[in-house]
Amino acid sequence: MTLYLQTRPLQYAYPFSRRLVRRRAEQPSVSALDVNIREEEEAYVLSALVPGLKAEDLNIQVLQDIVTIEGEFKDEEASYLMNELPRGAFRRSLRLPSEIDSGKVEARIADGVLTLTLPKAESAKPKKIQVEVR
Repeated sequence: MTLYLQTRPLQYAYPFSRRLVRRRAEQPSVSALDVNIREEEEAYVLSALVPGLKAEDLNIQVLQDIVTIEGEFKDEEASYLMNELPRGAFRRSLRLPSEIDSGKVEARIADGVLTLTLPKAESAKPKKIQVEVR
């Protein structure tokens, strides 16, 4: 059995679709940033692909249990045969399950990957209570 996948069916189905795709590309839009989040014992670790961005291109804010990441992929004035890399402004706000200690947040970019280490606040960490036997 042979399976054929068509990634952009409208491009071939309608003759005006190329103009539609071109118009959408010219309009500025705010898109969301795709992220991975994992929970560790002491912190949450957030990873996101940000190819071509530097630390000064990002704005990261932490307020209680909400993390907001903003930035913009610069669009080069060039003619492409295919252009699938991200472009334009993006903004992503995420509510985490527990409060974050914003004073200890660490952020780094290496090889196009943004990694945020978001330590849990002391009030959000589980406390071990010793039971006395009498």
